[in-house]
Amino acid sequence: MSTTHSGLRPARPLLFAYVRLDLARQLRDTFGMFFVVALPAFMFLVFGLGSDGPVGSANVSMYVMVSMAAYGAVTATTSIAGSAYIEQVMGWGRQLSLTPARPRQLVALKTAIAMVVAAVPVAVIFVIGAATGARGNAFDWIASAVVIWLGSAMFAIYGLAVGTNFRSQNASGVAAGLIVVMAFLGNVFSPMSGLILDIGRFTPLYGYAGLARYPLTSGYLPMDAGRDPVWLLLANVVAWTVIFALLAVLGVRRGRERV
Repeated sequence: MSTTHSGLRPARPLLFAYVRLDLARQLRDTFGMFFVVALPAFMFLVFGLGSDGPVGSANVSMYVMVSMAAYGAVTATTSIAGSAYIEQVMGWGRQLSLTPARPRQLVALKTAIAMVVAAVPVAVIFVIGAATGARGNAFDWIASAVVIWLGSAMFAIYGLAVGTNFRSQNASGVAAGLIVVMAFLGNVFSPMSGLILDIGRFTPLYGYAGLARYPLTSGYLPMDAGRDPVWLLLANVVAWTVIFALLAVLGVRRGRERV
């Protein structure tokens, strides 16, 4: 037993060092940070600025602000975690296989790093929204921000799953590109109805975006398209999180195998 415990002790300083170095590297990436912050903020200014019509307990401007903040957080977590393939190419997967660190630990750490960075676009877009007319009660602001940030963990796992399972340097780009498609189907960019809405309910971003806006809308959809109960949105998020987590762990294990 003593051998086992002593063999696990070196993992903690190693993992802390990994988190510190990777987080610093991500925050120093000026181009990447500009992209994940500026694009969603610009989209909010285009579609939400000056929109003062009522939506539930808030206004249209806040509805759009929440949607774009969710998109910004997802873009950040996906792009950061999706860079896992590059780390494999650089030998990180083999290097870490020599340590007591387990695949599940690495998935959790990469997810945590991505979520720290995801807080940046959420904060920036919320500040812009508050300064440009987004209106809602205190609960709307706090609850939607918390849901956006916590829910972004699912897409950090998604980015890691894509990055570690698709052995291509374009894996991160593919993961980010699919997010755009998911955002359209997930009712993030524009309200949907009819068949396309029914299909969208089964896509990964639908439950996440719906939960982020739930404090404002109580689940009611624009264009009198009906109402989503909270259990449906939660079931969507839980199901896709489990799927992405299983794929991510499988991908990390494959990256540690010796060819």
